[in-house]
Amino acid sequence: MRILGIDGALGGFSAALLDGDAVVEDASNRADALEAGLGRIAGVLAARGVALRDLDRLAVGIGPGSFTGVRIAVSYAKALALAAGLPLTGISSYDVLTPDDAPATVLTVVHGRPGVISARLRMGTEQRVAAGPVANVLAVLLDGFRSGELTLAGNTEDVYFALAERGIVVRTLPRGAESPALAVARLARMAGPGASLHAVAPDYGELPAVMLRGPA
Repeated sequence: MRILGIDGALGGFSAALLDGDAVVEDASNRADALEAGLGRIAGVLAARGVALRDLDRLAVGIGPGSFTGVRIAVSYAKALALAAGLPLTGISSYDVLTPDDAPATVLTVVHGRPGVISARLRMGTEQRVAAGPVANVLAVLLDGFRSGELTLAGNTEDVYFALAERGIVVRTLPRGAESPALAVARLARMAGPGASLHAVAPDYGELPAVMLRGPA
């Protein structure tokens, strides 16, 4: 199976082609999705001699994360999927950042603007999500948390000391070495195609303040 994954939510823009057991990926740590995103996509396809029509599926990171990066990546993915008639699978940043071997209870954190995070607390089959200032998010997700230890994944530096102040013992999981786009492609292969191209929607977490203002 050939899957092209792209992501603009986490640490720049990345593209990855999963072609059977072969992998080609290209990632940037800069917010260059608009300037270099399409070129990066073309590059990973060309490296394997694969055309867009040769793919079985497209996959895109839907966020939360960088507002601009998410918006551009989802727009690219929908346009490419529509042009080539390919199924499109959306993958959450929380799933990208949570290792496969994470325990049943894990807090996954995605940083946003300074002082703002999006986070998901997974406890077995239950999941709770919140976005906003760090203290507010932790209050929403952890006020009922009674365990002495909490496993963290993702951008853990944003919450580490705030959790310590709550008396919670923290165990931090290491970040994976693969690019976000490769994680998106790999997760999409396990998840299968989405129900509808139009069902893939961005998750911006907490929108920038300028986006929250209503009409004057």
